[in-house]
Amino acid sequence: MDAYEIVKAARDEGRKTSVDYINEIVEDFMEFHGDRLHGDDKAIIAGIGRVGKFPVTVIGVEKGKNTQDRITHNFGSAKPEGYRKALRLMKQAEKFHRPVICFVDTAGAFCDVASEENGQGRAIADNLFEMSDLKTPILSIVIGEGGSGGALALSHSDRIWMMEDAYFSVVSPESCANILWKTTEKAPEAAAALSLTAKKLYKLGIIDKICSKGDQKGNKEEIEKELDKLMNTELTDLLEARYRKFRTIGY
Repeated sequence: MDAYEIVKAARDEGRKTSVDYINEIVEDFMEFHGDRLHGDDKAIIAGIGRVGKFPVTVIGVEKGKNTQDRITHNFGSAKPEGYRKALRLMKQAEKFHRPVICFVDTAGAFCDVASEENGQGRAIADNLFEMSDLKTPILSIVIGEGGSGGALALSHSDRIWMMEDAYFSVVSPESCANILWKTTEKAPEAAAALSLTAKKLYKLGIIDKICSKGDQKGNKEEIEKELDKLMNTELTDLLEARYRKFRTIGY
């Protein structure tokens, strides 16, 4: 598949969502709700569970399965309260030294006047700031779409993994084409230029692993192995490596 075909595959209505991955990989999952400030955003599924021997905090962007489900979950576009809920759970994970697993699948943060008035930009910025120094391991997995700041807000992690047919980009191909060529018809060219596929991003050193979407048993085993490595890394070394990971992108 070329880059734009991968983008379309990442958006396919029949593909697995965060809830599917949580059900297949995380045991004894218990969902938590609310940001303790404004409300509960159903675009973000967050809670605690277990992967093998490790208690974990799990945060996933959920798109939904059918039309009504998708409306309920804002089509996977989180509002400020969703990102604040995610951060609340991350800080709780830090307190109890639980690793954090994020399942990323969003075209971008929810874009409306109410979200802007409620602090959308600040909520995303707070997540990036706090995750940069969160004193517990973070593993993010892009399972479908990884679009714009909405995806970045859950991806400032020690490890970033991607499904083989997912994409991860600062802007959608359509938006990029509209900016550069004033038409969305150039989206395939924009997708190729953005280097948004798992293979390209792995080669550039932006992501750390490409996962097979059809092997959840294998993915669970790999997650457990990675958590074992991260949990046995000295905290100062973990934070320094996370800092270096993002400082060296592009060099």
